[in-house]
Amino acid sequence: MSWVLVLVGIMALVILHELGHFAVAKAVGMRVERFSLFFPPTIFKVRRGETEYALGALPFGGYVKITGMSPEELKPAVVHSMMPGVAVAGTGEAGSEQAPELDPEVTRRAYYNQAPWKRIAVILAGPGVNLLIAFAIFWSILASGSLTGAATLESLNPSIATRVSSASVGEVVKGSPAQGALRAGDQILTINGRRASVKSVVEVVSADRCTGAQVNGCAAAAPVHLAIRRAGHDLALSIQPRYDKTVGRMLIGFDFGVAAKHWGVFAAAGVALHEMWTTTTSMITNVVHAFTSAKVRHQLHSIVGISEIAHESVLAGAGYALVFGGFISLVLAVFNLFPFLPLDGGHVLWALAEKVRGRRISLAAMYRYSSVGIVLLAFLVINGVSNDIGRLGG
Repeated sequence: MSWVLVLVGIMALVILHELGHFAVAKAVGMRVERFSLFFPPTIFKVRRGETEYALGALPFGGYVKITGMSPEELKPAVVHSMMPGVAVAGTGEAGSEQAPELDPEVTRRAYYNQAPWKRIAVILAGPGVNLLIAFAIFWSILASGSLTGAATLESLNPSIATRVSSASVGEVVKGSPAQGALRAGDQILTINGRRASVKSVVEVVSADRCTGAQVNGCAAAAPVHLAIRRAGHDLALSIQPRYDKTVGRMLIGFDFGVAAKHWGVFAAAGVALHEMWTTTTSMITNVVHAFTSAKVRHQLHSIVGISEIAHESVLAGAGYALVFGGFISLVLAVFNLFPFLPLDGGHVLWALAEKVRGRRISLAAMYRYSSVGIVLLAFLVINGVSNDIGRLGG
């Protein structure tokens, strides 16, 4: 069941990406020929107006087919989609036949006959949806106070403290004075009559002294008195601290519990954006370093490794799984914005270049530039696949 959740989650992120392209293309008046859930062979399709809605047999994502994605197209042609991303024209393929001219109205609404800002809006809508998903997940985790989610966010970016220690018992040290008296989850209410906090507990316990020489393991002259709450019941305990030479003070023998830091609605939004920014910059830095560092290359994952990590996250709990889903959505957005065709960033780059230049740029020039980037990305993908195969093989 957990693997089913992983596959459904990844496919949902890709499909929502495509839905972003689809919705904005419709909104700005472009002609969307097909919206397909999954890839061919097609097992079901229905036409509503000018758009065909299809269901494919291969559950690897989806695609949107927009008329005129190539400046040389503007004639009916087979259009291919790169998952995840907008359909890229297949015009000019060897052996393809020239089709009759498009209807003038269809030609007017074709992608490459639209203003550059409209094309950029359509292209950015896909990664934009993924960014919104990542933000919504990170924000909701922070605002809700999910401890497992906060811990995962902190592991992604250790510079952001999403958890705080609390006056509760996390783990009891075996063989310590606390063993048999305290239990994990106990909430400490007071210590020697003082309101309990991490600071007050440490101060009171540390202030004790041994009856004789202060040597390792010696017992305090007097016990500390704790009022605790356990499973809804208040209890009174007395525990005699012992001196620990390694830390140079008295200890009872337990670790403090941690809780998710409480964020307001607006503060959580700011932290979520900061988390996304630092994670993105770190991701891009690692991609650059992957071309020069064998150590970084060895850490790369393909979709196989990502799915395995996602599966472990689902098993670890909802908080971990949600954060990992937000991270994957962020990865999809960032990698799709790399400025190489057929990725979304490539389409944005050429729309901007056309705007600056004031005239069309040939498809050949676009692909000559993009071929370098695609080779580099293919290198990273091959490394990721190789790493995952090696890990799975033990």
